[in-house]
Amino acid sequence: MDKQKLIRIFDKQATDYARKREDPKQQRWRRNLIGQAQGDVLELAVGAGANFPYYPREVRITAADFSSAMLEKARQAAQHYHVNANFICADMEEMSFPGQSFDTIVSTLSCCSYQNPLEMLKKINRWCKPEGTILLLEHGMSSNFMVSTLQRTLNPLLYRLYGCHHTRDIIGLVRESGMQISKVESYSLNMIHLIWARPQRQLRTER
Repeated sequence: MDKQKLIRIFDKQATDYARKREDPKQQRWRRNLIGQAQGDVLELAVGAGANFPYYPREVRITAADFSSAMLEKARQAAQHYHVNANFICADMEEMSFPGQSFDTIVSTLSCCSYQNPLEMLKKINRWCKPEGTILLLEHGMSSNFMVSTLQRTLNPLLYRLYGCHHTRDIIGLVRESGMQISKVESYSLNMIHLIWARPQRQLRTER
């Protein structure tokens, strides 16, 4: 899909994303994951700021998204929850930071929309400090045969409507990126994964 069309799809969903901040199940998952963030944080595809209520007060957040409408909702959430955040409106897959720039990198429910999720995960790997933490909450292919069959059937339609793939092997992509997985919690027939990871140790700092 053309990137500008994808951005327009997410612009239209900004109000719905802001409303979904109240979803109890997602609140529990986000609280469990985001509370582990420390120091200088990069949050990719920040959306409407659904993670903001759960960050420790002392963190400093760089929040990026390619949707200006999403960022406006995120700014409102940052003010409401008194979050120390700077915002960048940019295509995450085109962004660049020096290697080892962040103590924590957060990406929640975003790998579904990247055109090349593996390359994006490799960039996250490079941007995280050697002793830093990578926190992911992602959805993908179910381990249940009937559900995964339905996901494959509906995926083209869901992508056109919502800009979101439902058939990605999230755990496989994270492992292939070189990240060192510390812990995984999976829910909803293994469609939802909470992942705590470390960056690949062998990577050198970008210049």
